[in-house]
Amino acid sequence: MFGLICSILAGIFMSIQGVFNTRLSEKIGLWETNTVVQGIGFVITFVIMLFIGKGNIRNISLSNKLYLLGGPLGVAIIFTVICGISKLGPAYAISAILISQLISAGLIEGLGLFDSNKAAFGLSQFLGIAIMIFGLIIFKWKS
Repeated sequence: MFGLICSILAGIFMSIQGVFNTRLSEKIGLWETNTVVQGIGFVITFVIMLFIGKGNIRNISLSNKLYLLGGPLGVAIIFTVICGISKLGPAYAISAILISQLISAGLIEGLGLFDSNKAAFGLSQFLGIAIMIFGLIIFKWKS
C-alpha cells in the first residue's frame, strides 16, 4: 500500500513540478530553470542525507557505473518535460509522458534490463497501452 501511495504522490508531484518548471523557464530560461531546480534539489537532498541517510556513499565504487547516468537523465527529464508542457499544455504532455513511461517500463521489465526482475508482458499489457494511446487521441481530438 505504501508503494502505491508513493507512486500516486510521485505522479502528482511530477505534474506540478512540470508546470512550475515550465512557468519558471518562461521568466528565466530553460537551462537556467534546470540549473536552479537541480541546485535546490541537490542542497535539500544533501542536507537530508547528512541527517537521516542510512547508506554509505563510499560504496558508490561498488555500483554499476551505468547507473550514474541517473544524474544526466534528471537534466534531460526536466528539459523534455518543460519542452512538452510549453508546446502541448500540461494535460496532453503528461498523458504522453505517462504512456511513454509505461511502454519503457514494460520493455525494461519484459526484457529484464538493468538488473530488473524479468516479468511477463503479454496481451493484456499491450491492450492496456493501446487503450491509453486511443484515450490520448480522443482526449486531444478536436471536433
